[in-house]
Amino acid sequence: MSSSDNPQFEPQLPAGAETQEPAAGASEPATAGPIDPEGLTSAPLLLETAPVPSSPVGSSPVGSPPAENPLWNGWDVLLIALLTIVTLIVVELLTVLGARVFVYPHLRLSDLAQKPLTALVGEFLSYVAVITFMIMFMEGKYRAPFWRTIGWNWRGKATLKLFGIGVLTVSLDLLSRYLPMPKSTPFDQFFAHPSDAYLMAAFAISFGPLMEELFFRGFLYPVLARRTGITGAVLLTSVLFGAIHYPQYRSWAAVLVVGLVGVVLALVRAITKSVAASFVVHAGYNTTLMVLAAVATDGFRHMEKASAASFSLR
Repeated sequence: MSSSDNPQFEPQLPAGAETQEPAAGASEPATAGPIDPEGLTSAPLLLETAPVPSSPVGSSPVGSPPAENPLWNGWDVLLIALLTIVTLIVVELLTVLGARVFVYPHLRLSDLAQKPLTALVGEFLSYVAVITFMIMFMEGKYRAPFWRTIGWNWRGKATLKLFGIGVLTVSLDLLSRYLPMPKSTPFDQFFAHPSDAYLMAAFAISFGPLMEELFFRGFLYPVLARRTGITGAVLLTSVLFGAIHYPQYRSWAAVLVVGLVGVVLALVRAITKSVAASFVVHAGYNTTLMVLAAVATDGFRHMEKASAASFSLR
């Protein structure tokens, strides 16, 4: 039966409670829930009605911020990738034509296109153009300083340690002993003469890894990390990093080794939050390969050994 029909079951207030009035000017105490029969705040109800922190729609749960949150998006990365491809083709062609007109008027265009000097000059000019676009794009569209926004974060004190990681990463190339590696690759042309090899070495430890790190670990990685998390971003960037090297080696076994190196570089970027860190590791790796190639070929004088010593140079 309800309590209204049975006065003996009506809630009884503590003695004197009805005579207690709040002091003048004092506010009434706040309660988290209704008063129970004992005149006390109900603990279970307090737990049920406690406010739950909420996050804006589409944001990550409290305590789980996104791995990366870059200003740019995937369409921006795709634009840069397409621009890089087009720029490489156009600038390489212009370089070959310029070499034909001003330096090698008697050589065929096909022969000039195969010359390491022409190829490296064209690639260098292409990279300068693309990096210039990257800087102008970031500072023009997003009004943000390029190097700080891209996550360069130079760690001067850790340079030697990072370089050492790059040196140790060369151990991954030991896998080539157990994989069907090609005996010759299109990349061998860069070791046809000692002068070409030294020029390739200078490019491989400086501008080459700089461009690749800016794109793969600078622009691409944070966009993927925001969408897929760190693990997915590390794997995806590594697969793509290995795949773009296929034209150099024409071997999926070599691409596998390159992809594993990409995993190391992406992990360094993820852990340090620094593109400069992955660049130092990349440069350390390439430097070690070049030194090993130079030693194996007696200072690049016995070039028949160069491809075996440096097949996986990035």
